[in-house]
Amino acid sequence: MSVAHMSSPIEIILILATTFYQAIAILIENRQSPPGKLIDVGGYRLRLYTAGHSRPTVVLEHSLGGIEGYLLVEEIAKLTRVCIYDRAGYGWSDNSPHPRTSRQIVAELDFLLTIAGIEPPYILVGNSFGSYNVRLYAHYFPDKVLGIVLTDGLHETGMLKMSIYLQALKLFFVSGFFMSILASILGIIRLLNVIGTFEIIKRELIKFPPAVLNPIKRSFCRPKHWITMIRELLNLDKSSRQLHLTRQFRGLPIVSIKANTFFHPSLWTILLPMKAANHLREQMHKQIINLSTDCVQINAEKSGHFVWIDQPELIINAIQIILNKLDGADN
Repeated sequence: MSVAHMSSPIEIILILATTFYQAIAILIENRQSPPGKLIDVGGYRLRLYTAGHSRPTVVLEHSLGGIEGYLLVEEIAKLTRVCIYDRAGYGWSDNSPHPRTSRQIVAELDFLLTIAGIEPPYILVGNSFGSYNVRLYAHYFPDKVLGIVLTDGLHETGMLKMSIYLQALKLFFVSGFFMSILASILGIIRLLNVIGTFEIIKRELIKFPPAVLNPIKRSFCRPKHWITMIRELLNLDKSSRQLHLTRQFRGLPIVSIKANTFFHPSLWTILLPMKAANHLREQMHKQIINLSTDCVQINAEKSGHFVWIDQPELIINAIQIILNKLDGADN
């Protein structure tokens, strides 16, 4: 075996050091009580956090792999009560033994809200993949939902007809998530977090205070986060088929926020099939606008897909639009 294929003692020591650092960091974190509550939903616990007062209650449903609601919760709480929860496998929540499909996620969410005593009605906010979950929730529990906000949402018709280039992109993401499992076990992702890599990749994160970002980074440093991302992504077609069976929402107030592009052009995205991705987005938003006879579209001109980072104020505005519609209906 050549020297090039042998790990040097220094490399082995570095790997052992980062792995040990990861183990110690997790032990310290696990001794800290999470904000909010851990609620048993049938042999595993989901974390729920509430803020604000008054009704209706805004319920945040994250994107695939995201727990971005932390960026929004305090601002939404100035308008009305807001609930944020970590889907099973993310944040402080336990893993779920059940498939990571929208139908299962919706069942867990409703059970969580019921057990926690968070009474309806709700305004549901769904980011990206979370748009599937809030739409399916509104389909199963129409009497509990007063309005929906979709942030660069998905639509099942387009997702089930993705081009071969985008199917390949999905497999590329899955392979990256598998690598991230190993990187998180070895403490490499935690080390990257310490040196500020997240902010280098997504510069807009700098505008958020550390107290808001830390719960998000905490989740990304753990293997279960990446495992859950793989489980949700591999079940995405199944979730799409579940949505395919749902109905239109008649006059339910919906605000759909449409990003300007999927990813902003950068060194990180230069090899991605951006033209195909944006074409798919255009087709999906044409379907989304027809979900209800009362569907309003907001164009996020300065945003990529991650509107909650690029222009979070638009999500606050969208919630206010729903609240204004409800106030007008009551008068």
